[in-house]
Amino acid sequence: MDDSFQAAGELAAAMRAGEVSSVELTDAAIARIERDDKAVNAICVPDFDRARAAARDADRARARGEDRPLLGIPVTVKESYDVAGLPTTWGMPAYREHVPAEDAVQVARLKAAGAVVLGKTNVPLGLQDIQSFNEIYGVTGNPWDLGRTSGGSSGGSAAALACGFGALSIGSDLAGSLRTPAHFCGVYAHKPTLGLAATRGMAAPPASPLPVEPDLAVVGPMARTARDLTLLLDVMAGPDPLTLGKAYEVRLPPARHERLGEFRVLVLDEHPLIATGAAVRAGVNRVAGALAEGGARVERHSALLPDLAEAATLYMQLLISGAVARFPVEEHERLRARVAGLGADDRSLDAVRLRAMLFSHRDWMEADQRREVHRHGWRRLFAEFDAVVCPITPTPAFPHDHHPNPMERRIDIDGVTFAYFDQLVWAGLATMPGLPATAIPAGCSPEGLPVGVQLIGPMFEDRTPLRLAELLEQRIGGFRAPR
Repeated sequence: MDDSFQAAGELAAAMRAGEVSSVELTDAAIARIERDDKAVNAICVPDFDRARAAARDADRARARGEDRPLLGIPVTVKESYDVAGLPTTWGMPAYREHVPAEDAVQVARLKAAGAVVLGKTNVPLGLQDIQSFNEIYGVTGNPWDLGRTSGGSSGGSAAALACGFGALSIGSDLAGSLRTPAHFCGVYAHKPTLGLAATRGMAAPPASPLPVEPDLAVVGPMARTARDLTLLLDVMAGPDPLTLGKAYEVRLPPARHERLGEFRVLVLDEHPLIATGAAVRAGVNRVAGALAEGGARVERHSALLPDLAEAATLYMQLLISGAVARFPVEEHERLRARVAGLGADDRSLDAVRLRAMLFSHRDWMEADQRREVHRHGWRRLFAEFDAVVCPITPTPAFPHDHHPNPMERRIDIDGVTFAYFDQLVWAGLATMPGLPATAIPAGCSPEGLPVGVQLIGPMFEDRTPLRLAELLEQRIGGFRAPR
């Protein structure tokens, strides 16, 4: 494995030792992108001239004795983040000329930490898919099999990391958008606790970059090692300096344990509303076996676990009602007719999603109150356990499916088809209550595709699943470069 695949921490150590310069690392990353990205299409907005200038500045800063957390490290940024002077389109053709004048708060934090931004990575239209393709930038393929998706909506970032296009990337997660691409591409990602990292400058155009606090959505780190996730999260964490940052600073509690044998873990591989594919189940079991061999206490069932079916319903209600809040009136009238045609006893997730499209504010408030009950249930569970291991999606990366109506797509799970968006229920398990979740590689499918799992931890105890990820990486291995 060449320098393009080294961890950010290793690259920083090499630069401190004078073994390599940021200019050399940046030039190598750019050369690799220019050579390999024509097939994958991960980097949709390159920024190579400014990256080389930033690398030169980083080398001069190091020569002066500076040593910031990411000084000189080449990174990428999801297209949805504002970067001054570069387009932010969210894949929407109407905004292909939308060029913000200032950096998103997280891009500013990257640069303040010394990172060298190589460019922006591809996304789906409006960040509303489990795949990454749009009319402006085209399709991002999975580096392990170009005929399959790299995931979404941070699919370009996951593909870039798998290809060695920079050591780190930043993405976002509302419906598994950090974790699913990591799972599909064989890399690491961390969905932070809701509210832990400021999101300003990560809003759909033409919205102004205001310090809003979105429901469900978070921004977070992606990397090729578990330790690098912690390195980048420490840069990203903290409230917006325009609002809560005026009064508060973040001090995350340490991991609950340092040794694998001290952890108490609940392992799940079955969901009442969707099947789990054999390849993903094998990945979950591989992690469970490693935990048991390392001396951890591993349980498969707990009466403390909040009801998974109700959790999925609540998640879909909150997710969909938020996503369609700006539907035109004509669409509302058509939706009302469709909802009126549903059977009173239809409790399928398709029906849940359809009804949620017509939620009133009162409906949302009721769902939000039920969410608080679930959050308290998780608090009780995490008094008994330190982490929950479970799937991210039911399958490895699936073939590209660009049917214009996602509601008509289907996902094949070992020969049985389910509604396309039903596969979000595992990601929603952590998203709905706002819990932190770390995606880690857990082996490969029989076809050679990466399989990942997520480690869900207690709210604002992000260092606990991150530390468990490090320990599992040592025991079962981690990232492997695509063949």
